[in-house]
Amino acid sequence: MSVFRPWWFEQALIQENPAPAQPLNQHIHADVCIVGGGYTGLWTAIMLKQAQPDLAVVIIERDLCGSGASGRNGGCLLTLATKFLTLKRLFGEAEALRIVKSSEDAVYQIAQFCREHAIDAEVRIDGTLYTATNAAQLGNMDGVMDELARHQALSWAALPLQEVRLMAGSDQHLAGAFSPVGGSVQPGLWVRGLARVARAMGVTIYESTPMTRLIESEQPQVQTPHGSICAKSVVLALNASMATMFPALSRSIAVVSSDMIITEPCPDLLKRTGLTRGVAVCDSRIFVNYYRSTVDGRLMLGKGGNTFAYGNRMLRSFDRPSRYQASLKQTLGRFFPALQDVPIAASWNGPSDRSVTGLPFFGKLNQHPCIFYGFGYSGNGVGPTYLGGQILSSLVLGLDNAWTRSPLVSGPKGYFPPEPIRWLGAHMVRNAIRRKENAEDHGQTASYLDCKLAGFAAAAGKADKG
Repeated sequence: MSVFRPWWFEQALIQENPAPAQPLNQHIHADVCIVGGGYTGLWTAIMLKQAQPDLAVVIIERDLCGSGASGRNGGCLLTLATKFLTLKRLFGEAEALRIVKSSEDAVYQIAQFCREHAIDAEVRIDGTLYTATNAAQLGNMDGVMDELARHQALSWAALPLQEVRLMAGSDQHLAGAFSPVGGSVQPGLWVRGLARVARAMGVTIYESTPMTRLIESEQPQVQTPHGSICAKSVVLALNASMATMFPALSRSIAVVSSDMIITEPCPDLLKRTGLTRGVAVCDSRIFVNYYRSTVDGRLMLGKGGNTFAYGNRMLRSFDRPSRYQASLKQTLGRFFPALQDVPIAASWNGPSDRSVTGLPFFGKLNQHPCIFYGFGYSGNGVGPTYLGGQILSSLVLGLDNAWTRSPLVSGPKGYFPPEPIRWLGAHMVRNAIRRKENAEDHGQTASYLDCKLAGFAAAAGKADKG
């Protein structure tokens, strides 16, 4: 079990004061065994029980529910609307529009679910602001917005500069587009709340119970250190760990860190900046800077694309304070000079499962009819995991609906090169992006080579650039 607890998750556990974890220590049978107690696994279990309350659903989690990516992300509640160009290119116009609409509906469904089940996860549907912080980023959202507008599916609007800076709380922004669909959430409180609701619905959860082996027989069996589950269906909701556990998926993602800091409370200073709502703010870099305030007057700031794992291993550094804390603090001071002397309460990071397309994907493991998986959220999983639950529960129940017919369930749409090419290439591209964006920040023209190399990581951004 992990001894390091990222800030959101630690605060949630302090508030909850949970009973000691109960590992599985026997051999049992279930209708469905879900491996992984994060957002995807919990949403899948909840939706299965909503559809068929008598279904015997078991979740096993190697640590505590939410201890992985679900309890350590930035808590920015985003949609897939800004990926419309990629969705359209891969899946066609009609399916792209359906996925965008579903991802926007999910924001409100998540908020409604939390209200109905008394999950106090600090959900604030105050919108999303995508900005440009240097001249090279200007116009990056235009292509996506034009296409969405052409299909009458546009929730975004360009704002006057003064309004952008007021909403973002910083004069570092040169332009911005706002959508009211989105916001922020305390991810640790949310995932622990989902686990509580799942248990209340009759889902059996065994924490401190890692999967040691999956037997892909006619009736699959999940083995653990002290027990096993024989199930009619198995759902693998392991996010970044999928690539190391299952060779067939080893090149489907690149595991890379997203690093975060959070300040001590400074509500008066935040009020002076104007950043008082729960809006999620992202710039237009490839490896974006993102930030949001909290209900108790803190500022959380993060950045993706820092540490790449060789062979997609779960590095020890993923479960420690961020080694990039000084750089993040410098960025925070640049955006918010008034906050540069505010103490940092905590820093942390975690592995993000980046797919080639920047989109999640789902499927059947080795084409087994009863073993399903879903991952590849690419740093944008807080909202889209709700869709993941809809997809995986539909697959388990054998439904014929828009989700089971979706191209999202046909596995990965691309693969990274084998090692060591992937690791070496990732560092070449990362360093080129850093040089390119540093030059752009200083009003300089980036080199042709750095621009070309950076293009290989275009899918890593929060929004398509058109």
